This record gives sequence, structure tokens and C-alpha cells, in this order.
Amino acid sequence: MEVKNVVVVGAGMMGNSLAQVFAADADLCVKLKTRELKPDRLLPIESNLDIMIARNAMTEEEKARIIAGINFVTDDNEAYADADFIIECYPEVTETKQDLFAHIEKFCRADAILATNTSVMSPTEISEKCKHRERVVGAHFWNPGHLIPLVEVVKSDFTTEEVMQDTIALLKRVGKKPVYCKDVPGFVANRLQHALWREAIYMVENGIADAKAVDDACKYGPGLRWPVLGPMENSDLVGIELTYNIHNYILKSLADNHEPSYLLREMLDRGDLGMKSGKGWQEWTAEQASAVSAGLKEYLIDYNAKQRK
Repeated sequence: MEVKNVVVVGAGMMGNSLAQVFAADADLCVKLKTRELKPDRLLPIESNLDIMIARNAMTEEEKARIIAGINFVTDDNEAYADADFIIECYPEVTETKQDLFAHIEKFCRADAILATNTSVMSPTEISEKCKHRERVVGAHFWNPGHLIPLVEVVKSDFTTEEVMQDTIALLKRVGKKPVYCKDVPGFVANRLQHALWREAIYMVENGIADAKAVDDACKYGPGLRWPVLGPMENSDLVGIELTYNIHNYILKSLADNHEPSYLLREMLDRGDLGMKSGKGWQEWTAEQASAVSAGLKEYLIDYNAKQRK
């Protein structure tokens, strides 16, 4: 199916980002389904675009075209009747997402794709109340959705291959980097991320290194490779024999706990919640926390600007 009409459901942070992504394709008709038409509804998207313009990742003309290409709607029939691809950005509550898709099915065509942007939940479970479970697919955009290229396309127990391929084609069309994966907890990237976090926390817990040393080791060592060299490519680069020999020696020493570290529980009990409370693994002033957030966003914008050249 050639997708022409896209509906993003939910005008929160991720919904706004996704509407921006799809509206960058002038050939797509993009609707942002929201409960009410707020006077300032465009401000979050305009803010995203203005920051990108300031760092030469977008032009004023592109901003104007994107803003003009997003149509906010509140009526269900107007939103869904002619939709080809519908993606929800609702809170991470299984029943909420299930009920939403069951409701949307009352208005949309039988061949419309229903995508969930869930970061952790099973698309198979989310489709439980749907009549046409075969057209439900996971499409996990990483936050911020308009800046990070990755989208995990998750095949549920019922998703057809046609729906998978149509979703992947649409995402490639709007400049994303989709990866195909099965419906397992954490999909692909979160499984990798939390395997690393588990080992990082284990090292701090056992006094191998402090939190800053762990972060610095990642940022100034293997982290510099990751944008251009994934773990499987790296294994091929150094050779399968070396990979085997290193694993044969080191795997027995790595963390293999299946429960969260007791340090996390202790920090929660103390109210040490990370940057938002001023202390987590390290202490943070409000200025330091803001600088980290701004630095991440600038890095991602500069990455996008570089990809345009």
C-alpha cells in the first residue's frame, strides 16, 4: 500500500515530534489528532524547528512547509476515515492503548495500518481488543523522535509481512532508519542499552570504578565507535576468533543478575532520583542538568545537519 494519509494520535511531546517528521514529506497529508484545539498548539513544534534552524539543520522555508503540513483535528471520523497509517503516542498503559485502537477501528478502513509508538509494551498485547490484529505493528521512535533516526518496527504474533514492509517503506521515505524486530521485551535497542547499564551499575556496586569513571570510559572509548560501527560489525572487524577467545575468558566475570541492583532501591528510598532531584549516581546542580540536556539536543541536531550535506 502506498501511504498518503498519516494520522498521529496524541499531541504530547512524542506526538508533536512525529507529526513534524511526517510533515517534512510534502506528499503526505498529516493530521494530528488531539482532544482540543489549544491556541498555542503549534508552539512545541515551532520551538523544535527554530532550534534546528539556529544550528543550520533546517531553513525557514522548510519550517513554513512543515507547519503548513500539519492539520490538527478533534473529530474521530475526520481524523481516521481516510487514514492509511495511524500511529498512537498515548501513555504507556496497556489497557489505554488497547481501548484506543478498538475505538479507532470503528472509524478507519479495514486496511489502515495501526502503529503503536510504545517503547516497552508488546504490540501483540496492545492489539488484543482489535478486530483486525494483523494490521497492528510496533513503531518505536526514540526520543526525541524528530532527531534520533532509529525506529524499531516490531512484528506482533499477528502482524502481516505486508504491514511490516509498508511501515518500513514509509519510515525510510521520511528519513528514518527502521530496524525489523520480533515482539520481545525491550525490542532491540533497549535490550542492548540495559545490558550495558546492568554491567555499569554492577561495576559501581562492586567498587570496580565510580560512576564518572564508567561514564568516561564509555564516552571516550567504545562510544566513539558506535555511530559508525555496531557490535556485530566490530566483531567482524576484529575477527570471530578474537571475539570467541575474549568471551571465553571474560563472560564468566560479567554481571548476570536478573533483578535490579540494591543500589537503585536504596537511592529511590532516599529520594535520590537523578538530575531532577539533584542527586543520583552523581550530584547535579540545576545548571549542570540543563547543560547536559542542551548538549545532547545540540549533538543530535548537529548530527542531523551533517546528514543533510
